[in-house]
Amino acid sequence: MSVPDAPMDTTRRFVRVSGERANGFVEFEFAIGEPEIFVEMILPRAAFAEFCANNRVELLSPRDPDAPQGDWDWRLADATHTRFR
Repeated sequence: MSVPDAPMDTTRRFVRVSGERANGFVEFEFAIGEPEIFVEMILPRAAFAEFCANNRVELLSPRDPDAPQGDWDWRLADATHTRFR
């Protein structure tokens, strides 16, 4: 007999910073309820701080660049450095 999963808590908001650009923009992942399901976003530093405060986010630690990655473990920003044919 399987135990049903707990319902997603949509009151929890997560942010993981994935990069900072020289022009002052912050690249980050934003998730609601589950940190594994996120959208990639980019905002100027001041707007990023306001976004985090307004959403009362939980900051997640950066991803380990040395962690093994599967075929589906990539970000949209990674695609800018890869040429698809």
